[in-house]
Amino acid sequence: MSETSPDASNEPLIKVPGADPTSAGYSLTQRWYVAIMMCMVYTLSITDRYSISTVLEPIRHSLHLSDANVAFLTGVSLALFYVAFGFPLSWLIDRYSRRNIIGISLIAWSVLTTATGLARNYGQLLAARIGVGVGEAGGTPGSNSLLSDYFPAARRPMALQVFALGAPIGAWLGSQIAGALAYHLGWRAMFLVLGIPGLIAGALIFFTIREPRRGRLDETHLDAPAPPIRQTLRFLWRQRSAVHVMAAGAVVALWGWGLMWWTPAFLMRAYGLNVGQAGAILGPVHLVGGSLAMVGSTWLLSRPYLADSRRIVRLLGGYVAVATLVTGFMYSTHSLTVFRWLLWLYVPALYVYIGASFGILNNLAQPRMRAVYCATTLFVANVANLVIAPEAVGMLSDWFAPHHHPDAHSLRLAMLCLVPTGLWATWHFFRAARFLPEDERRAASMPGHA
Repeated sequence: MSETSPDASNEPLIKVPGADPTSAGYSLTQRWYVAIMMCMVYTLSITDRYSISTVLEPIRHSLHLSDANVAFLTGVSLALFYVAFGFPLSWLIDRYSRRNIIGISLIAWSVLTTATGLARNYGQLLAARIGVGVGEAGGTPGSNSLLSDYFPAARRPMALQVFALGAPIGAWLGSQIAGALAYHLGWRAMFLVLGIPGLIAGALIFFTIREPRRGRLDETHLDAPAPPIRQTLRFLWRQRSAVHVMAAGAVVALWGWGLMWWTPAFLMRAYGLNVGQAGAILGPVHLVGGSLAMVGSTWLLSRPYLADSRRIVRLLGGYVAVATLVTGFMYSTHSLTVFRWLLWLYVPALYVYIGASFGILNNLAQPRMRAVYCATTLFVANVANLVIAPEAVGMLSDWFAPHHHPDAHSLRLAMLCLVPTGLWATWHFFRAARFLPEDERRAASMPGHA
């Protein structure tokens, strides 16, 4: 890969017939095409993650595993390499072609998603999930950095909320569609099917997207070199609001996504559903409830009242607090009907914070620090929701289980232990509001004065 030249922004982002190749600006169509393509990258990443969660029970039975074992195989193994490679890949993203890194990463993890379906034993499946984690590490940081050179600071929270629509769409694909495929074809065939779209999307990224010049929409030195990771992390640590926003996102991931990781298995055990039925319950809630939450919050973020980022984080904190109380009732009830209704209050909370948080964090970073900011956010969030939460719930479920044979009751108790952590996230969101104005001014200053 070679570094993008200073004149890269003079190329059209997309090969549109009649576009002026000397224009330094981008049309509305060009900008939103890139936003949609980056949303697709995120969708495929979430689809892969949700599909493995959907088939936890079939995998556990097929390979004769405990809850702790299946949590390590399907979640922890991916996360360890996802977070380990996040920083070196973000270092590359802040220096070299983001388009190339995103495309290569997408194709690589799609191939390894297919390899997951070909695995015939524990070791092969573990190797495939490790490879998927390495590939996915390049997708989201690159997408965030790229989009930040298409949308100005005031519009980044909104644009990255559109990007984050990939989360509910991916969760729907990974729940309902993957569940139906697994029920009719088996969990191995499901992974073979899900790997194909990423290969097509990767090719589109290579052939239809061009690399913009970094920092073109920021009041900083456009050609300033990317600082060392250590310097970026020192700057981040000084941005106390960024630390709190990252911590809030990590705890929401621990609480919300950690509970959701085990929810398909919980539905199968507690209510006697099969994998297709569990996916059919969860899929529409993610697609409709999650998408409405994203669209509604995107509209809210475009309102003048929320131009002040302090109001954004307070809104997020309040919603997470209400949703935390909802999950306490959800995993206590023995009524499937009540559970299904409460899902519509809980699931939207998993989405409304994603794009808004990334947009705020990008405004708290200087242009060539954004990929490292994103990688740091993903590091703490994925340690929380793919390493700590699945394994902790699995170990607690094994511990609560009679004779160490996990059942519905042991899993219910383990998940209820995780519920109160959502209130911790609320505290971080409200705390971030105190420091945001000062930190935004520091990020907007010249690099030499950071």
